[in-house]
Order: sequence, then structure tokens, then C-alpha cells
Amino acid sequence: MIENIPLKAQFQVFQDTGKPFKLEKKEFEFSLNPGEVLVRISLSTICGSDIHTIEGKRKEDVPCILGHEAVGEIIDLNDRHDFKIGDRVTWTIADSCGKCPACMDYGLPEKCNELFKYGHASIYKGSGLNACYSTIIHIRKGTHVVKIPEVVSNSIVAPANCALATMVNAVSKTKRVPKKVVVQGGGLLGVYACALLKEMGVSQIYCLEVNLGRFEIIRKFGAIPVDASDTLKATEFIQHKIGDGADVIFEVAGVKELIPQGITLLRPGGEYILVGLVHPDSELSITAEQIIRKCISIKGVHNYAPWHLDKAVDFLERNYMNFPFEELVSPPYRLEDIVEAVAEAKSQNWFRVSLNPQL
Repeated sequence: MIENIPLKAQFQVFQDTGKPFKLEKKEFEFSLNPGEVLVRISLSTICGSDIHTIEGKRKEDVPCILGHEAVGEIIDLNDRHDFKIGDRVTWTIADSCGKCPACMDYGLPEKCNELFKYGHASIYKGSGLNACYSTIIHIRKGTHVVKIPEVVSNSIVAPANCALATMVNAVSKTKRVPKKVVVQGGGLLGVYACALLKEMGVSQIYCLEVNLGRFEIIRKFGAIPVDASDTLKATEFIQHKIGDGADVIFEVAGVKELIPQGITLLRPGGEYILVGLVHPDSELSITAEQIIRKCISIKGVHNYAPWHLDKAVDFLERNYMNFPFEELVSPPYRLEDIVEAVAEAKSQNWFRVSLNPQL
């Protein structure tokens, strides 16, 4: 551990919806507590939830630094015996206490009673370096840190500690390896789902998506793309292909109107795993009778546990040459150019737009 050496950090402050970002430079003096880590961020990516915050669709404790998807290099640490300065790492988006019932008894540390989430906290909490649109991030002691294999590039791994780890969690909820799966949504969550299912050996994967420009990538990630712009036609097409119904359906589009379609497409006894509808406008137009008569299971998945991030990184190491992960992420923008980067993220030309705070 480096004792009390001043470090200069540069970061973008999100002041509130409708207000401009504010680029700040500040000198920090750290004396790390046991378990804490300082990371110099090499690459961060703009998650859809960040866009929702910027647009006012979700509220954060402002002013804050946004960004929770990233990879970086350890520049200081205290009592992290499996790590050293210079290690390239990622980390869980949540810091957990390790003592409450959610952590100890329920296997849900992501629902910890004292949960802290990077990219969602005020700059007045802790050191203030709580997120990834910054040159440095301060990692807390209850945060799981993972070393990145040499073969996995920064652009491949940067989104892993959000979208990929979440889908590892979601796919793990299936009771058995399915044969027929429908993925409702072809964004990054959906594409990762297709790759995970393909590696599992799922024989039929159908991915519903309205953006036809994403079809080529969906195919490369192991699924059959289906135009979702006409719900009835899409449903009839899939029904014709899968016969008595899908074993599992993953909802990753965040569109409540797709739920009746999912119920229709599930076979009796099928599983419906909801991931994307994490917003207030999510009241579902289904009945208990539909659930009961089809004997279906509905499971909600939100974020992930540390072991899911371990599995996500392992998955990338096994498959970095099997799927074109680098095609998902844009060339990096400078931190100073965050307004342009956010605009590019909104355009949906890329599954993720990246920032390199060191440029």
C-alpha cells in the first residue's frame, strides 16, 4: 500500500437531467482501509441505465459520477492478498456487507441491506470516486474484484460487470438445459444471452428484435433473428418453428407489451425469466389463470452475485475467439467528449459506446 500519496483524478460530474456534465480535476489523498483498492480506469462503457438517468427516466442522488461498466489497472491496495499493483481487473457493480441475511442466508448479496452501487452514488459519499466516467475509481472492501486474462481485451471485458454477469445469472436460473429458447430483445443483454445459450448447447434460439441492423450480429452470436415490429407475425413465425412452445423465454427488452406474447409462446411447464423490465412502467397484463393453467414458472433477475462475474470472465476467456465481442463496442471517446459519446450511445449504432479516461 502506498501511504498518503496525492493522486490527481479527472471525472465528469452529472449534475441533473437537463444540466450539462461538468468536467472536474481534483487532487485526492488516500490512506486505504483494509480491503480497499484504487483502480486507474482503462476503458468504461455507457450502459443503457446511464442513458435513462441522463434522460430523467431514473433518478440518482446528484451530483454524481455515472458509469459502472469498466476495466482498469490496480494502482494501490490494502490487504487484498490475491492481487498486486499492476493487475488488470474488473469488479462487481455492488458492494455488499457480507453479514446480512441477503448476503449470508439467501444467496443474494446484490440485495444486501447495506448495498452500495457504483455509478449510482453521490460524489459526497466516501471519497466521491464512486464510478467509471473518471480516471480513477475507489473500490470498497465488500466489492468482489476479478483479474482479467491476458487474452481478453479491454473492449471485450468492459461491459462484463453489468450486462454479461447479469445474463450469466439469468441463464443460471433455468432448471435444465433447454432445447428451444426465445430471447425477447436483441440489445446487449439479448446478444449475451444468445452466446451463453449457444455455448450450453441449446439447439434452437430465436431472438426478437425491432432493429434490423442488429440481425447480422445476432446471427454471429448463435441465434435466429426475428423481426419483432409486428408482434402477431413474429409470434406466428416462432410458433411454426417450435411447435408446442419454448422451454424458456428471456425478457430483456424492457417492454411490458411483450409479456402476453411470451406467455403464448411458452410450452406448458415452461419458464419465463424477466430481466429487462426494471422500471415503473411495467404493470403486466396477464392473469393468474394463464400462469396456473400452463403450469409456468416466472422468475425475476436483477443484477448478480460475485460468482456470476467470475463465470462471466471465464466465459469470455473460453469464447473470445468464438464470438465477435469486439464488434459490440465502439472505438473509445475521450472523457472530455462525453456529450458526443452519449449522443452516439443514443443512436444505437453500437451495443456499447466506450470512453477511455486516459486519452
